[in-house]
Amino acid sequence: MAKVLIIEDDPLMSRMYQKIFSFEGYEVDTADNGEDGLAKVRSGRPNLILLDIMMPKMNGFEVLTKLKTDPETKSLPVVILTNLAGQKDAENAMTKGAVKYIVKSEFEPKQVVNMVKEILAGYTRDEIPKVEEQQG
Repeated sequence: MAKVLIIEDDPLMSRMYQKIFSFEGYEVDTADNGEDGLAKVRSGRPNLILLDIMMPKMNGFEVLTKLKTDPETKSLPVVILTNLAGQKDAENAMTKGAVKYIVKSEFEPKQVVNMVKEILAGYTRDEIPKVEEQQG
């Protein structure tokens, strides 16, 4: 199953999403600030990143910019998961390369998981599956 990295500074939110994604069969890693999140992207190689905007050390927009300007991480799907409901923030995130902008208060965690499943299905559908050679 896919690996999801949750970059979120609120411990309750982080734990809640970690539990629900784990329950759904995902491998989950977490980071509580932007700097740690970038380090975990490099070491853990997630399939998708859930990224909060308002965080210490480095905010989500800065993390997103770094991810999208790095050739090794620019193709990683990044979903913004935030309480910032402003249209300008959403447009900014999408312009910087996020694949989706989700306002936490507008969706149940299960709905967020379903959106992530759809995004990952779209990304894996584009990849050609490797055919295992038959051992004779």
